[in-house]
Amino acid sequence: MAEKQYSADVVVEGLRKILISEEVRLDEEVQSKVEKLIAELQGREHHHHPPCDHDAQRLDDGFHFFKTNIFDKNRECFEKLAEAQHPKFLVISCSDSRVSPSVVLNFKPGEAFAGRNIANMVPQFDQLRHTEIGSVIEYAVKELQVDNILIMGHSSCGGIKRLMSLPDQTQTYDFIDEWVKIGLPAKKKVLEEAGDLPCEQQITLCEKESVKNSMGNLLTYPFVRSAVVNGTLTLRGGYYDFVNGDFEQWKMCTKPCHPQ
Repeated sequence: MAEKQYSADVVVEGLRKILISEEVRLDEEVQSKVEKLIAELQGREHHHHPPCDHDAQRLDDGFHFFKTNIFDKNRECFEKLAEAQHPKFLVISCSDSRVSPSVVLNFKPGEAFAGRNIANMVPQFDQLRHTEIGSVIEYAVKELQVDNILIMGHSSCGGIKRLMSLPDQTQTYDFIDEWVKIGLPAKKKVLEEAGDLPCEQQITLCEKESVKNSMGNLLTYPFVRSAVVNGTLTLRGGYYDFVNGDFEQWKMCTKPCHPQ
């Protein structure tokens, strides 16, 4: 416990140096608020949310519903999950609040390992960049030995819309533009094959083409490629149209397979 507390203090003290420094030059009011936040991180001012915190109440109500209607009614299932997880799927989906794989595909706890990011993209293998999604893929394939990886795209994707609008100097982002450039090959193909179509139709085509691009990028991960070639892993693409309530899917096969 002492070691854990020491580590937390080191992290918080580092945070203090970043947030409260001569370079930042925070005014007194902001500095006071930052100090209060740091004190909460250190556990000195932990308290329950006030009655007027409706967002906190929404979280409490959501958990109460889950606990009463799902957890308490499936104790045996959750006892098994407490011992280990054996998901058949890794699902890489968008962070979009309208696209929850567990809801859309009716996954139960333990059925699907998950990674979410802007526009459900998978970059090419690179041990020095994009290690967050890389670690998700590696854990799913090496440790959990999932049978399937599903890249799930969706309609009205803001990330793909941003990709199709690049370069755009009217709005700048610290992270998003560089991230969605992973999908540039998909954009290039859409513009070459459907450049005469209206913008909205191009975006829809790119939403699907980007899924295929990410499926191809998955094969640049040596452990993914090996599992696919050995027949122990299937790469799947999916597209959820939440405007019309449709879902379509396809897969990458190493042996003859029927189109879906």
